[in-house]
Amino acid sequence: MVAPLVANRAPTGATTGVAASARPRASARLAFIDNIRVFLTVLVIAHHAGQAYGPTGGDWPIFDAERAGILGPFFSVNAAFFMGLFFLIAGYFLPGAYDRKGAGAFLRDRALRLGLPLLVFGLAVFGPLTYLDYAGSPEGAGRSFWSYFFRIYLGEWRVEFAHLWFIAHLLVYAAGYAARRRFARPADRRDTRRLPVPGPRAIALYTVALALVTFAVRVRFPVDRWVNLGIVPAEIAHLPQYLSLFIVGILAARGDWLRRLPARTGLALLAIGLTAAALRYAYGLGGWRLLAAGGLNRGSLIWSGWEAIICVGLCAGLLTLARERFNTQGPILRDLAANAYAAYVLHLWPVVGLQFALAGVALPPFAKFALVTLVGVPLSFAVGALIRRLPRVGRIL
Repeated sequence: MVAPLVANRAPTGATTGVAASARPRASARLAFIDNIRVFLTVLVIAHHAGQAYGPTGGDWPIFDAERAGILGPFFSVNAAFFMGLFFLIAGYFLPGAYDRKGAGAFLRDRALRLGLPLLVFGLAVFGPLTYLDYAGSPEGAGRSFWSYFFRIYLGEWRVEFAHLWFIAHLLVYAAGYAARRRFARPADRRDTRRLPVPGPRAIALYTVALALVTFAVRVRFPVDRWVNLGIVPAEIAHLPQYLSLFIVGILAARGDWLRRLPARTGLALLAIGLTAAALRYAYGLGGWRLLAAGGLNRGSLIWSGWEAIICVGLCAGLLTLARERFNTQGPILRDLAANAYAAYVLHLWPVVGLQFALAGVALPPFAKFALVTLVGVPLSFAVGALIRRLPRVGRIL
């Protein structure tokens, strides 16, 4: 989630379109995207730091008796854009990676960087952890670990990926992209189209379409309802956002949209997204009951549209802001960017460990959230950096 799942290189043949007309080398790194990845990774860690202390609809290993109401809007605004932006960035670097490596090497690389962590954590880590919970239930009384593991965990496909669901999705999407390229007509296999940067009308139409499709999907699958699509866990309520932004990222790579989108357009979208996010906070703190997580009702329609505005505004706007104002890296940001993927994969353990350590401490829930975030973020990056020093692990994480 995060980076770099594929090499952060400018799309082959792209021009900057921002301040210079010179053609950069294909290997030129895009510092502003690395910086966005670091920001999003920090936000994911903070999001999970709040899971124990806010009004969340998801499962979590520990919950505080008190809940901080302000974390409700925090969760909602985050969910409106941050994973979608991760998918957009991942899609943006996919065509270049495929062009450089070809189908075989591309898929081997995806299997190593995405598939191997899923296998290790899904089988060797989450399998034993879920058994501890299962063994304490009436259903699991007297059942051995191996009986549970093969008959229940694998046999009934109760495999847990937890926060690594994103990696599972990326693996499936990457395989689908490789198949499309590999089996396309010979004239289309190279996929060298240079698409024009979308204007305000196209962006508005995408926002409306995203809102309507999201609303239609949530009639049956409300927010926080997870299902297995084959072996891949998915929150269907946000799937239109994730899949469409992944495709947008692929299209953006061919037109170099992330560097060519006019600053005026991107910053205007940022203002719209921030305003919509601020209004969501005001709504949450005001105690109104107008929105719904799903169903065929006005509340779900309003939130689907509102969320789409936050999503498009912040995704386009934050990328533009980073490109225009935060497009350089010092040693600290370079190190954080290098370890962001590892921090994402591993952060659950420092965060949950800190939450358990604070379980008996007499502090308000928001203070615990702030403390877990302030300690958990640097600790997660430090653990990621340490693990990446192990032999061959750096190639994966």
